[in-house]
Amino acid sequence: MADVKEIVMGLDYGSVTVGVAVSDSLGLTAVGIETIQRTSETKLRRTLARIEELVAQYHVTKIVLGLPVHMDGSEGERVVYARAFGEKVAKRLSLPVVWQDERLTTYEAREILREEGTDPKEYKKHLDRIAAAIILQDYLDSQRR
Repeated sequence: MADVKEIVMGLDYGSVTVGVAVSDSLGLTAVGIETIQRTSETKLRRTLARIEELVAQYHVTKIVLGLPVHMDGSEGERVVYARAFGEKVAKRLSLPVVWQDERLTTYEAREILREEGTDPKEYKKHLDRIAAAIILQDYLDSQRR
């Protein structure tokens, strides 16, 4: 029987959405579970409360947060916002937050939706949770190497 590992949550932080994914108990597979919507970048109370509910529901022990670096690896304004969000998540949940490069995850998520035949008008509804799953899967894969 395989060893049970920790349940890890992946987050794709955006200006008005946060995509959420969780791993299986073996740390092999990531599944996108929802997209949390908010009205503005600074409105985080409900977002953090929802993440806290999901952490309890799935028994999460670690958070993986996408780091939105530029294609050349440099950090811009989005990284500043993501890091501030990560600090709030870590403080509120008392869980470790680790960073995962998220370059091209939105592009990959769009490709998945296109290949599945999803109507492009519906992309936004699914994009962030799929991107969160890609971020988390990249992290899980890197831990097995």
